[in-house]
Amino acid sequence: MSEENIKADDSFCASCGVAEVDDIKLKECNDCDLVRYCSDACQKEHNSQHQQECKKRAAELHDEILFKQPESSYLGDCPICCLPLPLDPKKSVSYFCCSKVICNGCNIANVSREYKQKLNIRCPFCRHLYAKSEEENERQNKKRFEANDPLALREAGMKHFGDGDYDGAFEYFTKAADFGDLPAQFILSLIYREGLGVEKDEKMELYYSEEAAISGDPIARCSLGCKEGENGRYD
Repeated sequence: MSEENIKADDSFCASCGVAEVDDIKLKECNDCDLVRYCSDACQKEHNSQHQQECKKRAAELHDEILFKQPESSYLGDCPICCLPLPLDPKKSVSYFCCSKVICNGCNIANVSREYKQKLNIRCPFCRHLYAKSEEENERQNKKRFEANDPLALREAGMKHFGDGDYDGAFEYFTKAADFGDLPAQFILSLIYREGLGVEKDEKMELYYSEEAAISGDPIARCSLGCKEGENGRYD
């Protein structure tokens, strides 16, 4: 069965041509969406015929994800008003009790309401009492850290990085990035570029830059654009 026919109708195995009926379930190629197979054996047998087209389509799919414009701010939305968080970090507040980032508008409205009603100040999201000391703040952060909260892990990474402990910082940033923390992903790309605590690795630098760019980080996207320009790929 030809590749062209498969593209027109993917209800057949690209290798043996068996149709997807009853108990026969087809699965897509691991790297592209052009063909489907009834078994691993068929996929392996068809690999030599499909490999070139697969690489081309896989690159196209990767670029589609990489250059797709995010639906919202890369910082996410305020969990109270559900509006995009401001790009200026001074216009939002991080709460360690629940690791939520609240816009200043919602935060000020909450503090103002509770002050007028002579209530104890609480987190506008989880309603936990506001930390009255640095020690209490540290305890709250430790709980989030032990729960593998990405924000808490990133903050631990920043502390180690500031102390010059690049090995420890790398460990925490990697954990945060594995949980999808965008800032940690971009920081890791810089760590691999400069070789801080790890050997310089262009492939890993590119990997984490792309992960951050896919999530919408503007600096990561700018960095990738500059790299593409340096390589003469202006389109």
